[in-house]
Amino acid sequence: MSSITSETGKRRVKRTYEVTRQNDNAVRIEPSSLGEEEDKEAKDKNSALQLKRSRYDPNKVFSNTNQGPEKNNLKGEQLGSQKKSSKYDEKITSNNELTTKKGLLGDSENETKYASSNSKFNVEVTHKIKNAKEIDKINRQRMWEEQQLRNAMAGQSDHPDDITLEGSDKYDYVFDTDAMIDYTNEEDDLLPEEKLQYEARLAQALETEEKRILTIQEARKLLPVHQYKDELLQEIKKNQVLIIMGETGSGKTTQLPQYLVEDGFTDQGKLQIAITQPRRVAATSVAARVADEMNVVLGKEVGYQIRFEDKTTPNKTVLKYMTDGMLLREFLTDSKLSKYSCIMIDEAHERTLATDILIGLLKDILPQRPTLKLLISSATMNAKKFSEFFDNCPIFNVPGRRYPVDIHYTLQPEANYIHAAITTIFQIHTTQSLPGDILVFLTGQEEIERTKTKLEEIMSKLGSRTKQMIITPIYANLPQEQQLKIFQPTPENCRKVVLATNIAETSLTIDGIRYVIDPGFVKENSYVPSTGMTQLLTVPCSRASVDQRAGRAGRVGPGKCFRIFTKWSYLHELELMPKPEITRTNLSNTVLLLLSLGVTDLIKFPLMDKPSIPTLRKSLENLYILGALNSKGTITRLGKMMCEFPCEPEFAKVLYTAATHEQCQGVLEECLTIVSMLHETPSLFIGQKRDAAASVLSEVESDHILYLEIFNQWRNSKFSRSWCQDHKIQFKTMLRVRNIRNQLFRCSEKVGLVEKNDQARMKIGNIAGYINARITRCFISGFPMNIVQLGPTGYQTMGRSSGGLNVSVHPTSILFVNHKEKAQRPSKYVLYQQLMLTSKEFIRDCLVIPKEEWLIDMVPQIFKDLIDDKTNRGRR
Repeated sequence: MSSITSETGKRRVKRTYEVTRQNDNAVRIEPSSLGEEEDKEAKDKNSALQLKRSRYDPNKVFSNTNQGPEKNNLKGEQLGSQKKSSKYDEKITSNNELTTKKGLLGDSENETKYASSNSKFNVEVTHKIKNAKEIDKINRQRMWEEQQLRNAMAGQSDHPDDITLEGSDKYDYVFDTDAMIDYTNEEDDLLPEEKLQYEARLAQALETEEKRILTIQEARKLLPVHQYKDELLQEIKKNQVLIIMGETGSGKTTQLPQYLVEDGFTDQGKLQIAITQPRRVAATSVAARVADEMNVVLGKEVGYQIRFEDKTTPNKTVLKYMTDGMLLREFLTDSKLSKYSCIMIDEAHERTLATDILIGLLKDILPQRPTLKLLISSATMNAKKFSEFFDNCPIFNVPGRRYPVDIHYTLQPEANYIHAAITTIFQIHTTQSLPGDILVFLTGQEEIERTKTKLEEIMSKLGSRTKQMIITPIYANLPQEQQLKIFQPTPENCRKVVLATNIAETSLTIDGIRYVIDPGFVKENSYVPSTGMTQLLTVPCSRASVDQRAGRAGRVGPGKCFRIFTKWSYLHELELMPKPEITRTNLSNTVLLLLSLGVTDLIKFPLMDKPSIPTLRKSLENLYILGALNSKGTITRLGKMMCEFPCEPEFAKVLYTAATHEQCQGVLEECLTIVSMLHETPSLFIGQKRDAAASVLSEVESDHILYLEIFNQWRNSKFSRSWCQDHKIQFKTMLRVRNIRNQLFRCSEKVGLVEKNDQARMKIGNIAGYINARITRCFISGFPMNIVQLGPTGYQTMGRSSGGLNVSVHPTSILFVNHKEKAQRPSKYVLYQQLMLTSKEFIRDCLVIPKEEWLIDMVPQIFKDLIDDKTNRGRR
């Protein structure tokens, strides 16, 4: 490991004291008690003002007072149908003793007990009482209020409709000023000193907000892109397409859209500006930041749209941050994107599948919309390739303000990069002075949570022997309120450690980072056309990616990057650029979208990098098996219906089957729930999945049925937060599941599936005993390529060309618990949702298929011949 030079500095300790005022209302003055004679005299004097037959609102009792040169401020007391209490706090200093008394009006056990008048009291209150006459007036007023409240709560009224004054006719009270009720203005209810304090606090709050806004505006002007504002706007007006190259943190993502709004590109709100992001976290966090800078409510003038969540306002939102996939789907309803005056493709260098398809579609519509502006934003040196794709359009370079970063490599390869990363964190924390936060790149949620737990364990054992450390994770499935913690300023005499996926490479800018730890790995989906399977693999990063990661350490000052791999590996083993997603992923969803848009020649469709012919062929084959295409390769009615759903065509087929197939009808509601849950499983559980499963169901054979039961029990609890806490399930995740389900339900309703499902339920009757079987058949129809069969050495994949890949059930699956810990007999066939490769091939989110004939019934074109061949081979 590279050595780290120790730096020393003075330690400063800042103590923060917070004083909270418990009650901003005026202080009630509680004088000493009256003697018996004075008490009787006061009651006699007030009797003329009492209403013999009180008429009152049972929810409100108003107090009145004698008219005099100085009016007392009175408040209406709220009373419900049940007894309520009014608390009076008094501070009385008697001799050298300070006591606090609290009385509950209307409760005989807690009524205020007055001391004998023979005792001498020194009444000390916040505000001075000028003379005894004022004290007497306050005492009498207090007693009158208490008596009125007692009468009201006791229901003392012979004729509640009658109101009279003593010695007067029945309705003379209307003209009697003594019977009128005094009210006080809310501001006047404050005593002078309190009013001054209130006004001071209000002025301070306004000043703080003004300073915050000024600070934000000053920070905007310090960003590198600000000095190029006018020049950049001129180039945008001159060119329909402009490539903008700038380092992360230069301000292009947050500032450029605001410049366009200020320059009138939205035509006073009639048009919108779209800014695409490759990740959900980036879209939501950047939108929140821009809304803060513009001093507007998020979701109004500035909003975001990600899959299953739309935080925008029609006819109000002008800046719309969105994932590239969401803009891609808008082509289905508006092929020319007519509501946008400008589209900015941000982080284009990441080359996601949606970005590449989006760029190809935009290139087609630009000639049809000459006023549409297209901005391609890239943070790396591949801008030239984008320029060539758009007929050598100009490139505008925004220089960054990166500080020098020292790069450190390991002397030899590390066998366990997680352990090496933890060791390096503490090397930095114990030898380097503050301030200086640490950013650690890991491959996914599991690694991040495992590392966080280990760091917290070590810190708890070290105690006060080292400086304080705050550990904040950031990954796609983390709830948004927890994601925002990475942007909070680090407290003094403390170090923040951010554990992040590659989302922190370019999509997010985190201030305060001085040290970067980079193991040099990333998780990628890899599609194998020969097997038709998608694997989640942990692979080495590209050189461009690790260089971007190192740059995060040079944002606020000179930094250091510690790479947990050798320099030889960097020079000889890492690819120069990452592989575009279009060359390594399943294209079924993309092919279906293009066909629905009228793109018939997929080979000639304009793409920066062409997918392989075997990948295209396999995608067409999968769509044909699902029924989305006919034998001629033309999209079917079912295929067009699948495009209405914001999910993979396989899930759409599951929902379609649940409402229409004769052997599956009637379980659309259940399948909607399971599909929604499967979209959020990575962030569903607090702790171990098996613990939550045991608290929900004592016996469950499949992950899918567990997810269904979790949602149903949560719904039965009226979507309770406490239910989630009791069963160790993330409440925020369940809220997202509910939102996803609602959206999928609306889509199902739009295409007529809900009506068909309801008709089937009425026709079939009670299917309670067949629900699980019908659900299983539905998923077989949607995921026929995701089925494994039990063999002599364990489970093997099925398929005409898969070659029988050996796989293992992942330890997080219920099947693993049932097979290994409960010694249940493994099922012959299992359907899985994800195949991942770590130490070996694992399958996750598994559904047991108890009967072989279900495979043949649901997908005969695959399984009939396949099962017959294996049966015949077994007989030989």
